[in-house]
Amino acid sequence: MLADYHIHTSYSDDSSYPMRDCIEKAISLGFDEICFTEHIDHGCHSAFCCDCDDYLKGFLENKKIYNDKINLKFGIEFGMQAHHKDYFQKIFDNYPFDFVLLSFHQIEDKELWNQDFQNGKTQAEYNRIYFNEMYNSICVYKDFSVLAHMDLMRRYDRFGEYPFEKSFEQIEAILKKIISEGKGIEVNTSSFRYGLEDLMPSRGILKLYKELGGEIITIGSDSHREAQLGDRVRHVRELLKIMGYRYFTTFDKMQPKFQEL
Repeated sequence: MLADYHIHTSYSDDSSYPMRDCIEKAISLGFDEICFTEHIDHGCHSAFCCDCDDYLKGFLENKKIYNDKINLKFGIEFGMQAHHKDYFQKIFDNYPFDFVLLSFHQIEDKELWNQDFQNGKTQAEYNRIYFNEMYNSICVYKDFSVLAHMDLMRRYDRFGEYPFEKSFEQIEAILKKIISEGKGIEVNTSSFRYGLEDLMPSRGILKLYKELGGEIITIGSDSHREAQLGDRVRHVRELLKIMGYRYFTTFDKMQPKFQEL
């Protein structure tokens, strides 16, 4: 089975890719299942915030058309911060999500991508605060499936790769917490197009997750345009097998389903 579990379309403000074109492309690439994960970031104070009513309507229309050709799943990407948890809970309670990615695009209501959060802090400081926000958020918000691009800070770290070992204790605590609560992590293939030195999350995190007993793992391209859809998904499947993983995960109505790699 071939699945891409991190896809953005024109229902996300940072994409102009029509959902129908995306579905047609996924079919042509041989995908059996795709999950749309449109953006909603910190209480819609960010530009990245889809209209869930329009998104659901468009999804259901396309699902009727393509139901016999490809499995379509209704997901969302919550750009979480602990102090906005009530906002996200209200959205979750009102829509029939199959899958929820939990992401951390902002800290202290400041964006990572433009260095607003990192400015004025050392590399050690902003990495520590980033993982601290992640841990605090998963302690107070429970309705999610997996942590998306867990070490996303690497994408926006102007000082380069921050050693995994320096964040080990925080990462270990996060992984133990999500494993104990039946949550998982994502392998995000955008690491290749961003030119990162390692996978996302890093092989260190993936190894630790497996050693701790983690089993729920999804693979997503984080695509926003046609050329990115499904990118390196097959390759990452092979890498996970080499690392000793036997399964990846898909979701239906928030319940994980294990698929052989």
